[in-house]
This record gives sequence, C-alpha cells and structure tokens, in this order.
Amino acid sequence: MLAPSALSVLNPATEELVATVPAATRDDVDAAVARAAAAQRGWAAAAPADRARLLRRFAAVVDAHTEELALLEVREAGHTIGNARWEAGNVRDLLEFAAGGVERLSGRQIPVAGGIDVTFLEPLGVIGVIAPWNFPMPIAGWALAPALAAGNAVILKPAETTPLTALRLAELALEAGIPEHLFQVLPGPGTVTGDALVEHPGVAKIVFTGSTAVGKRIMAKCADRVKRLTLELGGKSPNIVFADADIEAAAAAAPMAFLDNTGQDCCARTRILVQRSAYDRFLELVAPAIEAVRVGDPADEKTQMGPLISRTQLERVSAYVTDDLTAIRGTAPEGPGFWYPPTLVTDVAATAPVAVEEVFGPVAVVLPFEDEEDAVRLANASEYGLSGSLWTRDIGRALRVSRAVAAGNLSVNSHSSVRYWTPFGGYKQSGLGRELGPDALTAFTETKNVFISTEA
Repeated sequence: MLAPSALSVLNPATEELVATVPAATRDDVDAAVARAAAAQRGWAAAAPADRARLLRRFAAVVDAHTEELALLEVREAGHTIGNARWEAGNVRDLLEFAAGGVERLSGRQIPVAGGIDVTFLEPLGVIGVIAPWNFPMPIAGWALAPALAAGNAVILKPAETTPLTALRLAELALEAGIPEHLFQVLPGPGTVTGDALVEHPGVAKIVFTGSTAVGKRIMAKCADRVKRLTLELGGKSPNIVFADADIEAAAAAAPMAFLDNTGQDCCARTRILVQRSAYDRFLELVAPAIEAVRVGDPADEKTQMGPLISRTQLERVSAYVTDDLTAIRGTAPEGPGFWYPPTLVTDVAATAPVAVEEVFGPVAVVLPFEDEEDAVRLANASEYGLSGSLWTRDIGRALRVSRAVAAGNLSVNSHSSVRYWTPFGGYKQSGLGRELGPDALTAFTETKNVFISTEA
C-alpha cells in the first residue's frame, strides 16, 4: 500500500476535517537529519547560559500562546479544555525546568594516581522523538526540553492524527530565537517517517511513546546500530483499595483515575482491586460517581470526559465490553463523534481480556481480593508495570505494598503519576529507561572519561 502524501486531521467530537498536513517522506527525513546535525554543532558549542536563556524565552512564548495551543489540542485530540490548558502549561514548565539544568550538567573529578581524571557529559547529537496521540504536547515536551538543554537537536514525528500542536510549537521555537533546524517537526506515518528516523544512521537516539507492540519493533530496529533508546509503553495499572482506607474518598477518586483523557492514558487505573470486606460498599459509592461523570463537548468548561480519538479506537474499545459482561455505565452523546460511555465491568474473571489487556478507553474492571498478599499477587499479575495506586490508612502497609508492586510510579491515597521534576518510567513491558526528574538531561548525553597524566 502506498504511503499517503497528506494526513487528514479530524475533530474527534464532530468527525469534521480540521486540517490537511503534508506527510514527510524518507527523503524529507534524510534532509532534516542533515540540517539538524549542522544546527546541533553550533548549539552544543554555545555557552550554557545562552542555551538556558533561549529555552526560558521559548517557555515564555509558549506561555503567551497557552490558550491557542489548548484550543488546537481540543480540536485535533478531543481533550477537554481544562486538560488541554494543563498540557500547554506543562510544555512551558518542562522548558523552564530543563533550562535550569543546563548550567548544572556537570561531570566529576575522580581521584586517581599519577594525574587527574575528569568526566564530561557530551550531547548525543540528533534525537528522534516519536510522540503519541494521547498526550501530543506534554510527551513531546518530555523529550524535547531535556534533549535541547543537553545540547542536542530534535526531530519530532507526531502521531498521524495529532500533528497540529507539534507544528505550532516548532513555529513558536523559531519565534523565541531557537536556532533554525534545531527543532524540526516531520508529520507522517509511523511505517514511513517513523521507520526512517529509527533506521537513520545520523540519529543518535530514539525516544518513543506508544504501544508495546510497536515499541518492540522499534527496539529491534535500534539493535542493529546499538542506537540509544527510551521507551514508554503500555500499562494496566492497579488501583488497590484496602478495607482500612477512607472508602468514600477512594470511591470518589476512582472514576477519573481511569476516565481522565477518556481512558487513553497508559497510567489509567483500569484494574480496581478492592478488599472483599469493603467490596460491596465500594460499589455502592462508585456507581453513582461513574454515572455522574459529564461526557460531552470538550470545549465546554464543565465537561469531564471527551470523545475517543478515532473510529478505529472506538471499535477497539467497544469490542472489549461484550454483551455477556455486567457493567456500571455512564452516558455519552449520540450522533457524530467517537463517543463511548464511562464503563466499570463487575463480576469478571481476573483473566478475562478486559481485565488483562490494555483497552485504552474509558473502561475499567473491579476485582475483589482477600488480604495484602493477595492484593500484591493480583496487582503484579500483568505483563505491564507502569503505574498504580493504593489506598490505606496504615503507613507500614503503604510502604510494604509500594515496594512489592512491580511498577515504576506509585501513589498512596491519590492517583498522581506524573510530575516533571520526578522520574517517570515503567517496569516489565511498560518500557525502558526513565524520563523527567532531576536526571532527565543526562539521558541525552554520553559520559566521556578523560585522564590527564601529571607525571614527568
């Protein structure tokens, strides 16, 4: 099948055409890498203070265009306006945070005999970033900000369905004074533009966020050149509720823990595990909370959940909730748009597809457990290990279970997974490497060791 020459961007809430964007070819990738490599050499040679100053200016320009970026995200991704504003603000915050690390990206002096030994953190060169459609702006920023701060150039391939905010960010970078060709955006299909980036010998590292299946394929392609790689992949995160918890608070928080961004979130708490003695009470409380979730026009300030991204995703999600399953359901609009109601599946086996596989929609399951050991067993009965929550008043239990659950990001009595100043990443098939946090810049460098002899 021939690759498309252009990408059609649809509004998920209306199915109307928003824009048509040219699709980059392999030749376009070759030319972009050559431009990026030339720009990167000058950027790496710039004084750290100058790089930091330009990144702060970039952050300020993004901040001045927050509402524009947010409205663009509502139209192309169907995100609620509140979420979209947070996403634009997160890009700003990431740039500011990364700028603060530029002048602190220092090596070490290591004691040795007969001389001086020092290390340098050198930029990698050209970084290829393949961003997903579920959080187009912030996840692009997770790589863009620290990679630029560490002295690299960035080529970003946004998802085919959500290229518009990425293209606008590239324009804002130039407006802020970021050198030309240092940050380029190449929309296009993953099998063309994405593969070209992954396979290009001039690209030093790939940062990919997306499905585990695609991540494995990218990892295999990178192996041929021992190319550096960061992967943030799928999840099937547990939400563990112990009987000693504040059950009212746990039930009130549970719906949006899997419904935020219409469930299109690798960190979504889609396996709700409730201690059996509190199970019935939890269901009594969570049912009206789910039914009350407001689903509708994502541009409406009162909307809590918008549409799914595409017709394909709607069909995928619908296939998981078969007619034989018992579920608590909310409501969703009828007519145009890719709408699916909030859904909590009850009375289901822990091995059912809906309880095991990543649905990536507004669907969760609730399962009972007996005791602490059983809760950990159920939580870890997954090929994924990205995030999770646990609810308890016992601080000892909170620490024990947090250490026992095989996941990279856990919250106690909350559902927080992502802060730009703390590390993020997964265990098992949820990914490879860490993003964000105090070490974000070092992930885009190589350590060089230099020994200087002082002996005559």
